[in-house]
Amino acid sequence: MRPFNALHVRRALLAAATALLLAGCASVAPPRTDDPLQKFNRKMYAFNRTADKIAIRPVAVAYRKVTTPNAREHISNFFSNVRLPVSIINELLQAHPVDALKSTGRLAINSTVGLLGFFDPASKMKLPLDETDFGVTLAHWGVPEGPFLVIPLVGPTTARDILRMPVDSYFDPLSWYSRDHDFKLHAQYLPSLAYLITLRSRGIDAEPFLDSAYDPYTFERDAYRQRRTYEIYHGHPPVSVIEQLQGVDDSSDDIDQLLQQQRAYEKTHGDKGDGARPASGSSTSSPAGEHPPAALASY
Repeated sequence: MRPFNALHVRRALLAAATALLLAGCASVAPPRTDDPLQKFNRKMYAFNRTADKIAIRPVAVAYRKVTTPNAREHISNFFSNVRLPVSIINELLQAHPVDALKSTGRLAINSTVGLLGFFDPASKMKLPLDETDFGVTLAHWGVPEGPFLVIPLVGPTTARDILRMPVDSYFDPLSWYSRDHDFKLHAQYLPSLAYLITLRSRGIDAEPFLDSAYDPYTFERDAYRQRRTYEIYHGHPPVSVIEQLQGVDDSSDDIDQLLQQQRAYEKTHGDKGDGARPASGSSTSSPAGEHPPAALASY
């Protein structure tokens, strides 16, 4: 890992400023070359957006109409508390016993004093929510990310993050409940469905950002990878990682060159009709992959 010096900071900030400038112009970040499955991914992305528009988003909108922001916050608190065992197990697997102990304390406090987690007194006691998963665990032990993937009815993920889905579900109380019960009309899945609805409802607030993107697929792909990077490094990724993520390194710190690449990308992909097109500002759709993170697969 390279030392954290002023030169690297300058380059990282310059890259971030360029990305923000391009986003403000309703375009995409500098072209990336690490998406070998892009053709497949764009087809799955289009499928997910259609499914979301027809079936998923309307349910999330209805949920927001019948609940207040305060009620949604308490419901989200409940589900975050229920799923804490997933984070606790992964913190142990990451060799972070102190973090696991803090999460265990948070679970105990919010489950009792917080009335099953609907309230969050633990945060006021300096035990904030620190969610993690098996994908972060694999990254911690050096497993490579692999290619970016868009999975039907799941959304953005990577070859590494796919592995977290079955593993995390094994420690997820919501999955325990659905496996241990067999009700009529598969009602045992209602708690998990309710959780997914809460996740999708959060994404509605982010829709204007997606709709203003020149290429929504690229916007969501890069946003997913940036979020995962910050989760892997617990909010403090090395500058070298930020530079790589932004497409800027020691041999590529010419902003004019990045802008030229951006214009070339738009010229090449702007009229392809395969997802690389301006999104309507009045669009009400949002991709199934907007759910934080890969909602339908890992919960």
